[in-house]
Amino acid sequence: MTARPRILSGMQPSGRLHLGNYVGALANWVRLQETHACFYMVADWHAVSTNYAETDRIKLYTREMLIDWLAAGLDPARSTIFIQSKVPEHAVLHLLLSMIVPVPWLERNPTYKEQQEQLANRDMTTYGFLGYPVLQSADILLYRADEVPVGQDQLPHLELTREIARRFNHVYRGVFPEPKALLTEAPKLPGTDGRKMSKSYNNAIFLSDPEPTVREKLRTMVTDPARKRRSDPGNPEVCPVFDLHKIFSPTSTIERINVECRTAAIGCLDCKALVADAIVDRFKPIWEKRAALAADPASIDRVVREGTEHAQSVARETLASVNDAMHL
Repeated sequence: MTARPRILSGMQPSGRLHLGNYVGALANWVRLQETHACFYMVADWHAVSTNYAETDRIKLYTREMLIDWLAAGLDPARSTIFIQSKVPEHAVLHLLLSMIVPVPWLERNPTYKEQQEQLANRDMTTYGFLGYPVLQSADILLYRADEVPVGQDQLPHLELTREIARRFNHVYRGVFPEPKALLTEAPKLPGTDGRKMSKSYNNAIFLSDPEPTVREKLRTMVTDPARKRRSDPGNPEVCPVFDLHKIFSPTSTIERINVECRTAAIGCLDCKALVADAIVDRFKPIWEKRAALAADPASIDRVVREGTEHAQSVARETLASVNDAMHL
């Protein structure tokens, strides 16, 4: 029997998960459980790299993230779910890889300067921030992942991991496979103000929001700016609410909105109510499971403990091979 390809992916616990995180990554992770051996990591050390002065909420966000993951369908019987900092081998491999990575490889990282500009209110000239791609590479290589689910914008990060693997295998001997990109197309998901959904924009609908909050956020969402009166015809293609319909609503509703908005046969509030119904239908089972998990913290602890044990057993095997190759 052919072994399933192994994947590694993770999220930083830097805030509550929102619909954009679900559509862009989490829903795909759930599907990948059918075809891959999955390792899913709460990247809490990575969260420190950009939030080193505000670490007090990382544990809370870690717990909330785990609840969201399990409620959305990650299955500990089919996936290894663990917290990065519980597996210290990540730090050891990061250290060893950092000895062979040229500094210019890190300085050319496109995210390095972009995030320094975006986070101008914080001092991001730290050693840890410059070197976080090496930690990211260690995360992937520690589990000898065959593939990594990434979007187009993340390809440069994965290519650096491949380069580090090649350099290690050349300097010492072949220990690491070069992980391939498992490209995932993330549909556009606007926030309530029409911009990309983001917790930093205060425009997000969170997986932990109760139904009344979700409906109220959608009720106040921006629409086609040219449609000022109920009688004005609209253009669905420029309306953020229609983008949500295309992701969450059934085809019949999408077709109806596409016609009735253009003829002013439906008003914006009624249109928003329909997409709210669709989102509530999609997430009601998740909310129910979320409530059950939140009421049973021991079950979360058990998932983390068992996932950590399995992740660490794999990590130790890899590190033993690394130490042998480096004659350490």
